[in-house]
Order: sequence, then C-alpha cells, then structure tokens
Amino acid sequence: MATSRGGQAVRRYIAQLPDELEKTVLRGAARTGGKILVDGAKQRSISSDVDDAIVMKRRAEAGRITVIITVEKGWARSVANWLEYGTSSHFITVDSIQRGGMSVPRINAKTKEGSLVIGGQFVGSTVYHPGARPHPFLRPTLDIDGAAAVAAAQGFINAHVTRSGIIGTAEPEGEDA
Repeated sequence: MATSRGGQAVRRYIAQLPDELEKTVLRGAARTGGKILVDGAKQRSISSDVDDAIVMKRRAEAGRITVIITVEKGWARSVANWLEYGTSSHFITVDSIQRGGMSVPRINAKTKEGSLVIGGQFVGSTVYHPGARPHPFLRPTLDIDGAAAVAAAQGFINAHVTRSGIIGTAEPEGEDA
C-alpha cells in the first residue's frame, strides 16, 4: 500500500489561499485599477476644488472587493454634481425663512459677503440663472479608462500570483503607492 506525507500541510495551504488572495492580491489589484480611474477623473474635471476632493474607497464584503471613485462630502461634491449633470435654469432668491423679517437690501447691508450682490452691485430680490451645461468627468472616465483599469488590475494579479505562490503585499509597487 502506498503512503504519502504532507497531506495535512497541503490541505491547510489550500484552505488559507482564498483569504490570502483577498488580503494580499485582490485588494492591491483593486487599488491599482482604481488609481487609474482617479487620475482620469482628475484630468477630466474642470474644477480644482473637485480635483482635490476625488477619492477612492475600497470595500471588502464576503469574497468581493469593490472600488468606489467619489467626491468627498462638502462643497466640492455639490460642484461635482453640477459639473457632471449641469443645472437647469432657475431663480435665486433669499428664502423668507432666512430673512428673519428683514428686506433683501437690509440683509445685504448686514452681511459681509452680501446676498444677491453681483460685482459689488445689489441686483434685486431675485436673480434668474440661465443654468449651466454639464461637463461630465466621472462617467466618461469609466467609459474611456475602464479597460485600462481592468488591465492594470490583471497585471497586478499576474505579477503577484506565481507558480511558487503568492508574492508581495496588498499595495502596488511604485513611488506613489
């Protein structure tokens, strides 16, 4: 009868492979692909406020790694939404709740920044804004750079999974890693 040794070690190695792949290879691959999308979005954005606020978030859930490219909450996210989708024409006015019983000229006189003042001139209680056309930057980035991001992630996986085993860390190599 034939006998073998090391079966327990092989089974243990195979059992831990999925966790090791997720922790070291798939997270790094996701970051590598996501970085390409972040860089593309920053290149296509026409606002430096938005450029500075574009971030990548990774999420690991039950055997799945997700990369989300988004704009941090705050003013930059508002600008990003206006850029991505544009705005409809609309009226700008001082909300009666915010007035506190004051007239618009009185509000303008009391505040340092002013309200409904354009170019240092009071323009009235209501201003008509013609809207703004969209300058999308997130959706085109995915369309244009999506294949390159997948290829970069695949390259990371190929470089870190070899016949001799899983090598490297969860972070891509390079000066900006």
